[in-house]
Amino acid sequence: MSARYLPWLAGLTLLLCSVIAVVGWRYVSPGSTVLPEHRPLELPAPKEGRNRHLVAVMGANEGTETTDFMIPYGVLKASGQFEVVSVSTGPGPVQLHPALTVRLDQTREAFDAAQPEGADIVIVPALHRADDPEAIQWLQRQAASGAVIVGVCDGVLTLAHAGLLRDKLATGHWFSLGRLGRQFKDTTWVRGWRFVADDRVVTTTGVSASLPVSLALVEAAAGAAHADRLALDLGIEDFDVRHDSDAFGLSFAMLLTIARNALAFWNHERLELPVEDGIDEIALALSADAWSRTFRSRVVATHPDRRWVRSRRGLVIEAVQDMDATETLQPVIDPSAAALDDTLVEIGERYGMPTASLVAMQLEYVW
Repeated sequence: MSARYLPWLAGLTLLLCSVIAVVGWRYVSPGSTVLPEHRPLELPAPKEGRNRHLVAVMGANEGTETTDFMIPYGVLKASGQFEVVSVSTGPGPVQLHPALTVRLDQTREAFDAAQPEGADIVIVPALHRADDPEAIQWLQRQAASGAVIVGVCDGVLTLAHAGLLRDKLATGHWFSLGRLGRQFKDTTWVRGWRFVADDRVVTTTGVSASLPVSLALVEAAAGAAHADRLALDLGIEDFDVRHDSDAFGLSFAMLLTIARNALAFWNHERLELPVEDGIDEIALALSADAWSRTFRSRVVATHPDRRWVRSRRGLVIEAVQDMDATETLQPVIDPSAAALDDTLVEIGERYGMPTASLVAMQLEYVW
C-alpha cells in the first residue's frame, strides 16, 4: 500500500475509535418502558368528500431513508385502499439514503394548493435534516387539520421536534432511543413493540418496521382479512407487533466489522442493480438499502438507455447508464418481502456473516 494513504488511514482509525468510545452512550435508553398491552392502530373516517383516506408520503430532497419511504408507499398503493401521493419538500429529485433517487408526485406547495383540507395520513420517513423548520411547520399544519401522522424509524425525531409527541407514548429506532429519551423528556418512550399508536400519532422502531406499520394501516382501513391477504401476497407470513427491543445493539465485534470494512477502501465496490418499468419498488428498496449498509458496497440503479423508470405502483426511479460496476446484481423478484432475507444471504456469502448480521442490526430486523 502506498505511504500516502497512511495519514488518511490513521485519521479514519482515530475517528472509528472515537465512535467505539461514545456509541454506548448514544443508544442507551434511560427511562424507556415496556407496555404490557399494545394499543391498536385506529383511523378516523376519511375527511368529508373522500371515499378513501388520502396518504401523503413525505420525502426531503436532500436526503430521505430509502426503505422508510418506499415501503409504505408501495404497500399502501398495493392495498388499493388509499389514495397515495408522494410529496417532496421542494422541486426536483429526492435523494434517498443510502441508495436510489426518485421523483415524487408533488411538492408540498402543490399538495397544499390541491388539498387545502390536508391529508388524512402523513408518512414521515427518516429525513436528512430532522429539525428542518419548514418540514416541521408543514407537519404541524397537517396534524392541526386532523391528519394521522406516522413517524417511521428516525422520522420519529422530526415528529418530536414538531412537538407532536409531547405527553404521548412513542418508540423509535434502537440506536436513537437514548438520544430521544434525553432530548424529549416529555414523551414516554416505549420498548417491546414494532410500533406505538397514541391518538393520531404513530411511531415505529427501526427501518424494517415500515412493513408491519404499513400493514397495520391497511388493517385499520379495510379489516384484518384484507391485510392478511396482502401480507401473503407480499410474502409476509407474520407481521406481529411484538418486538424484542433489547435484542438490538452494537457489539464490539460489530464495531470491529465496521472498522474492517470501512478501512479496507481498496475492497469497496459499486454494484449495479438493473431496473425497468414495472419493477417492484418494495423488493428494490429492501435489496438496495441492505447492500448499501455493508460499509463495503454501494448500489446504483441502472438501465441501458433511460434515465427514469416507473415502478409497479407508480414511483419514478432514476437509473444510470454505462456505469463501471464491480458486479451486476440479479434483478429483484417476487415475493416482495423475501428480498430482504435473500439479500442478507447474498451479503453473507459475499462479505461474510458478520457483515450480514451488521446490516440486519442496522435495519432492526430479526434474522
